[in-house]
Amino acid sequence: MAIRNVLLLTGDFAEDYETMVPFQILQAVGHRVHAVCPGKKAGEQIATAIHDFEGQQTYSEKRGHNFTLNADFEEAGAAAYDALVIAGGRAPEYLRLDPRVIALVRGFAEAGKPIAAICHGAQLLAAAGVIQGRRVSAYPACRPEVELAGGHYAELPMDGAVTDGLLVTAPAWPAHPAWMAQFLKVLGTRIEP
Repeated sequence: MAIRNVLLLTGDFAEDYETMVPFQILQAVGHRVHAVCPGKKAGEQIATAIHDFEGQQTYSEKRGHNFTLNADFEEAGAAAYDALVIAGGRAPEYLRLDPRVIALVRGFAEAGKPIAAICHGAQLLAAAGVIQGRRVSAYPACRPEVELAGGHYAELPMDGAVTDGLLVTAPAWPAHPAWMAQFLKVLGTRIEP
């Protein structure tokens, strides 16, 4: 397996698990992962949030861990990476307002590179205009944005994921096993005993 260079796009109050788990899984199988956030440099931290499903109409939120970034957003570009991972949580709601973030997401899509997005990460995909005609899963509250951007919302159980070409999406962190397994397949990652 060739080592892939993967960019993880995250931000303050991104969902804790949706930032840390793909960061760790992708490294564990041998990929090089750079985690970035607009306005921050390598060594700086973001605050994460833990979202849970406890029976209310939406998720609950608790303060998560601090997550240390290992690369500078200003130096990140699609040309330097083989794939993009977009963490969910509340961060995408704000990151989609940053034209540099939108250009970055478009850069990966236009280059035909694999993209994995989870939960509210679909808000960035929709804002970047890269899901027209694509089957996309997301946190259910993001369905209108997916559909308004021309995507076909994939209604899945919280532990499901969907692959449409090189785009792998999932509704929330309970989908990590399915989401990461599908993304690793798209990356061509082989795990052998």
